[in-house]
Formats: sequence, C-alpha cells, structure tokens
Amino acid sequence: MIVAVVGVVLVAVGVLLLVLPGPGLLIVLAGLLVLATEFPAVDRYVVPVRRRALRAADDSVSSPLRIAASIAGGLWLIGAGVAWGLVDWLPFAGWSAGTSLILSGFIVLGLVVWSYRRTRTRQRAGTHD
Repeated sequence: MIVAVVGVVLVAVGVLLLVLPGPGLLIVLAGLLVLATEFPAVDRYVVPVRRRALRAADDSVSSPLRIAASIAGGLWLIGAGVAWGLVDWLPFAGWSAGTSLILSGFIVLGLVVWSYRRTRTRQRAGTHD
C-alpha cells in the first residue's frame, strides 16, 4: 500500500513538473518504476517514458548553450525560491513555496551534472541508448 501511494505521488508530482519548473519526466519515470514493483501492468509504460526522459536529459546537455541555459534555469529556481521565502507580497509567498522552488533548482542542477556525465561517458564509449 505504501509503495503504491509513493508511486502515485511521484507520478502526480512529475506530471505537475511537466508544466511547472522541474524535471517532470524523470520524476514520472521514478513513480512508474515504483508502481511497477507492485503492479506489473505498469511496466509497459516504463520503457517509453524512460526513452523520452533520457532523450530529454541528453538534449539538455547537447551544446554549451543548452548546458548554460539549464544551469541558469536551476540557479533561477533557487533565487526565486529565496525570493518567495523572503518577500511577502509575492503570490503564495512563504517558505513552503520557496523551499519547493529551491529543491527543484538543486534537482535541476544535479540532473544537469548527471546528464552531462552520462552523455560524455556514452560518447567516449561510442554507445547510444
């Protein structure tokens, strides 16, 4: 039961992050992987989502401009989170919104590093997924 709840929450958050700032497809993938441990029928969705998520991760580091934009986006999220925590007149102001933005920013930066390392390792090895 707990596994199912965690999986559904991850999928729901991932779907929200598809339109909000954050790594939506990777979070959806994590949720599907969790759900697939309890519900084998979910497994059929894992491969197509994994393929799209990894392609998006590769695309995010495919050029120096994209890497810079991804890093700038992560830093912007962290800065926006601090602003949302400190500035009272912003909509939904407070540290609950600010913390989620800051966390999203760190996740983006971590995923940029992960994507960069993954892509460079695959290029050196001459393999493609």
